[in-house]
Parts: sequence; structure tokens; C-alpha cells
Amino acid sequence: MENIQCPNPVLKFSASELAVLPQALFPPRLPVEQSLTSGSLLPHLVTPSTALLLYPADMASVSAPAQAAPSPSAHLQRGIVKMVLSGCAIIVRGQPRGGPPPERQINLSNIRAGPMARRAAQGQPDTKDTPDEPWAFQAREFLRKKLIGKEVCFTVEIKTAQGREYGMVYLGRDTTGENLAESLVNEGLATVRREGIRGNNPDQARLCECEDQAKSAKKGQWSEGGGLHTIRDMKYTIENPRNFVDSLHQKPINAIIEHVRDGSVVRALLLPDHYLVTVMLSGVKCPSFRREPEGGETPEPFAAEARFFTESRLLQRDVQIVLESCPNQIILGTILHPNGNITELLLKEGFARCVDWSMAVYTQGAEKLRAAERSAKERKVRIWKDYVAPTANLDLKDRQFVAKVMQVVNADAMVVKLNSGEYKTIHLSSIRPPRIEGEEKNKDKDKRFRPLYDIPYMFEAREFMRKKLSGKKVNVMVDYIRAATGPGEGTPAFSERTCATVTIGGINIAEALVSKGLATVIRYRQDDDQRSSHYDELLAAEAR
Repeated sequence: MENIQCPNPVLKFSASELAVLPQALFPPRLPVEQSLTSGSLLPHLVTPSTALLLYPADMASVSAPAQAAPSPSAHLQRGIVKMVLSGCAIIVRGQPRGGPPPERQINLSNIRAGPMARRAAQGQPDTKDTPDEPWAFQAREFLRKKLIGKEVCFTVEIKTAQGREYGMVYLGRDTTGENLAESLVNEGLATVRREGIRGNNPDQARLCECEDQAKSAKKGQWSEGGGLHTIRDMKYTIENPRNFVDSLHQKPINAIIEHVRDGSVVRALLLPDHYLVTVMLSGVKCPSFRREPEGGETPEPFAAEARFFTESRLLQRDVQIVLESCPNQIILGTILHPNGNITELLLKEGFARCVDWSMAVYTQGAEKLRAAERSAKERKVRIWKDYVAPTANLDLKDRQFVAKVMQVVNADAMVVKLNSGEYKTIHLSSIRPPRIEGEEKNKDKDKRFRPLYDIPYMFEAREFMRKKLSGKKVNVMVDYIRAATGPGEGTPAFSERTCATVTIGGINIAEALVSKGLATVIRYRQDDDQRSSHYDELLAAEAR
């Protein structure tokens, strides 16, 4: 089996950040991972009793040169199983201490399980896809269902010159737990490497005994037929992704998360047809890893933490995925887990931001995503640590008030009278009234251009506002203050504008204008938060 090198990221969580990690996606049966969600338990993550040799000081020994020989002192070590690579190799990780934890690969001693299917290397036309060996996937699944997210203990018996480690692995905190190598051999999912057997080793003798029993019972690899029915028909590409997504009609499909590229992009194995697809979470985007020309990767701030957040909850878990859309060959979807929605959690914990272009296809309620993002902004966590709200400088009485409409200036502006007697001009947030595009908007003074009557639907839009609002009291919620701008090339000067959501009788006036085709919704840069607090409703009204 190929030796897989595991990254050892050093970006850090603070203790306060770890203290607020939610428990929603940690199954109750995982007490070790649950401890990460409790601030009171943080001081006890590292104690002499844990005997956990997975921290940076010990990781140096992993890559140290050594000869393939029995370890002089087989210390009992512990870790959490992050990933099962095959029926005889796992990746274990330590506890988070100021950042994503270190990892190491442990190979089970004295046994062999078949290698899993592997896709041909990209850009190398001479290579071909390698299929599963018989019973290889079943052996991987046997371990995956037992181990993912669970605590194991292990001893390293042999370490090769290349740094590969072989040892015995037990489920639980001590060697009284299930011996995984024996379980695999007993089920006929692995064979014993008898060439290395020493007669005085009781563990190796027990493995040989288990293998003889599996042969007699004709289990697994020892059953009749050769196991051809256990080889998967892997599908690494989809000829027409859009048709494939549409054919599923947004129905949940069973899947296993095989890889986490960043917090919001995963590689999933769709069951039962074994499509291996890349899925981007609908409606959100996490910090990513930027590839450098020389081949390395540079993480954006909080990229490593966001990936670990998703990995520790979803990697190699059984989930359901709703494939929602496929714009530009990118499959968008929502991952459904019995213990929570990872999309909402990423937003709530400040690991992601809402993305307008994919929010429209999110089927679980866009308002939940906006609320989760708003919560992170208010708490100023992680990517929002320097966030300043557009109305932060306004008093509460100036942000939300009731006023009487005295004059409708235009299809998106009105003059209101406050309770104090003051008059104020209010512009509707995030909408644009009818206008003439292109060269026609350059009015010709000789023709006495009159926008209200010469621009199609401008008069109808203002009349809608006048009949609906004039002389009536409305609720005003200020969304942002648009700063004054000077004249530029081809653009007029604008004075400071107060932009707000105006409602009457529970009806959002801007949404009503858009739904009647009397206004359009303004598109913003992704990092521009100066927009309507009901922006998604405006987009939905325009789409109708």
C-alpha cells in the first residue's frame, strides 16, 4: 500500500474559540470528540494519563530514519481515528491543541487486506484506473463503520526506514478492547502474513488460528466464487453533470464523504452506484487553499480550521446529499446529517460566508443561512472578527421607526415625517426603478426629455407607490447609509442616502414593486454588506 503523507497544519484556534464549538454534529457515542465542545474540559485534554504520543514533539519521530526492526519499547498510545485508508491502514489524530491536530498513519501488523480502487493519475495518459481487489472495499467498510471518530489505542512494533509504522490497534482506551487485526482475519477480510511469523509470539499465533477458522467457515475471501461480486464499478466522471443532477429531482441520496478539500467542498461517494463526485455546499463559501505556481498551497485565514471543522464531523461518515443544481459543471448540494446541518454550523461559527449566486438553489431555507451568518457577525467570530455593521453608528430609534409618508418622490424614494416633526428622505434598499439602458438614457434637451413619462413603467411605478403610501404610516427599518459620491466619468453625483426596508400592513413595498416588474434588484459584490435585510426575498420575487 502506498505510504500516505499527512499534513500537520499549525494554524491555531484560541481557547475561547474551541469553547464554543457546537455539539450538534458530534454523535452522543463519541465522548472524546464531545469533550472538544466544552470549555470546562479544555484544561484536561492533555494529561500524563492520556499517554497520547500524537503531539508535535512526538511527530518528529515519525519521519526520523529507522531500520525495519521491532520497536525496543512498544508504548501504548492513543488517538482518534480520522480516516480508514484500507482494510489494514488507518489515520489517527491527536486532540486539538491551539489548532488542527497532528496526524499519523498506522498500518496493522502481520496482515494484508487488498488495495482499494485508484483513479489514474491526471495528465498521465499512459496510466489506467486500478480497480478494487476482491473484498478490499468490504474490509475498508468493516473498519470505517467501527472506527471513524472513535478512540483507539495502539502500539508501534515496526518502523521502516521510510517512516512507515506497523503495530497492533485496539478499539478503546486499552488492550482489553477489540483487536482489529484479529477481527478482520476472523471475518475473512484480511490474510495473515505468515512469512514474518515468530513461533513464540502469542498474538501472531492467534492470528493464524483466526485465519484457519475463517477458512473452515468459508468466510469472506475464503468463500466460493472468488469475490468478483465485491468489486465496485467506480465512476469517476459524469458525462452530463446537469442532466445527472436533474434526474435525481432533489431527492436525498446516500453517500460517504471520502475527502474534504476545504470547509465547503467535499468529495463524496454516491451509493449504491459508486459515483465519486465533488460537491460544493450550496449558499456558502469557506476560506480556501490557494495553489502556488511551484506546487504548494497557501491557506487563507481560517482555511485550515474550517477544513478541520468539517472533517471532524463529516469525513467518512454516512450522510445523505441533496444535489440541487449544476451551474458551469459545478455540482451544488446540501449535506444532511442526523445530528445537524453542516452548512448552517459553518456560518454560525464564522467559518463561512453566504454566497448570493448559489443561495437561490438552497432547498433548506435561505433565511436560516442569513440568520446563522448574522449571528456570527454580531459575535465577531473568526472571519468576522473585524466586522462593522452598516448601521453600527445609528441609535436604535434611528434604525427602526414609524413615520408618515408625505410625498412620493420617485419609484424608489419618498419623504416621510417623523414623530418629532422632522422630514426625512428614504430610499428603498437594493432596488432600482425603471430606466432606459444604453445610449437612450442620454437625454436630448431639445426633445424636452421627461423621465416620468418617457421611461417605460416609470410613471406606473411611482403611481403604485403614491396610491399605496401617500398620507399613510409605514414601518421603516434602515439597512444602510449610502455615502455621498462625487461626479465621475459617466456617473452623476449623489448626496448621502438613507436606504431602508419600508413595510405597510406586513407588505414589503420594495418586494411588491419587484414582483410586479416595476423595479429590478441590484447585484452586489460578494463582500458588500450594504444591502436590504430582505435581499433574498427580493431576488426570489424577481425570479418569479
